[in-house]
Amino acid sequence: MTWLERVRARWATERTTGFPTSSNGASSFHLRWHLGGDLREVSVTLEVLEPPTVPRLYFWALQADFAGPGGRHAGGAHLGLQWHPSHPGSRAVNWGGYVARGTELHGSESALPSALHNPNTRDLWWSERRPYRLTIERAPAEADRHGLQAWRGTVTDLARGEATVVRDLYLPCDRIAGAVMWSEVFARCDDPSVAVRWSDPSATTLDGATVRPDRLSTNYQTHADGGCANTDSSPDEVGIVQRTNTERATPTGAVLPTR
Repeated sequence: MTWLERVRARWATERTTGFPTSSNGASSFHLRWHLGGDLREVSVTLEVLEPPTVPRLYFWALQADFAGPGGRHAGGAHLGLQWHPSHPGSRAVNWGGYVARGTELHGSESALPSALHNPNTRDLWWSERRPYRLTIERAPAEADRHGLQAWRGTVTDLARGEATVVRDLYLPCDRIAGAVMWSEVFARCDDPSVAVRWSDPSATTLDGATVRPDRLSTNYQTHADGGCANTDSSPDEVGIVQRTNTERATPTGAVLPTR
């Protein structure tokens, strides 16, 4: 391979400018929990340390993977804050997902307004450098309908102690089989750097015990899949910081300890 071919090959594996070329137009990076067993609740604290400054969608979410009888995959749902230019102050919350066959989940009517009248994305004002607790949990039994389990998404402002129930989603399952936190960014790779921090992940087992993942594994959307090469997930003194438009200090597949 010539010098020019080596340079071109290197460029082909890195995207640090322009928009992501993925099918949905986003660059995503993930932190998957290392935690076995069946769960009825997962939660984590999210802080937007450095908010976006461009009118593009940013989504930071806790995702629960659901399982039915025999451990069969039943679908997944994500709860998180959004920087969404179509909502008041570009602030919103999203709680939605899909069943295993790919159709969108149905749920209860949210008490929160929505500028776009979207059942999943609702207006919710959040502030930078303020901790918010994202919780996905089995709703009370009386919320079940048609044999489906109701799963509730709640965002708690820890500074004020105010909990906001987004709504309930209905799935044909009674347990969570896994969890992951992620950033999904629809901005240019070279737009101003944005940072969020994840901390204190915890879960509740089916029998009521509180457990915590002791490790998180990193994953970044590849160049071939349209991702940006200048995203990073690295620990700080509180938790794990996910940042855009920065040098990647932690490689994909790395295992990071939780605080």
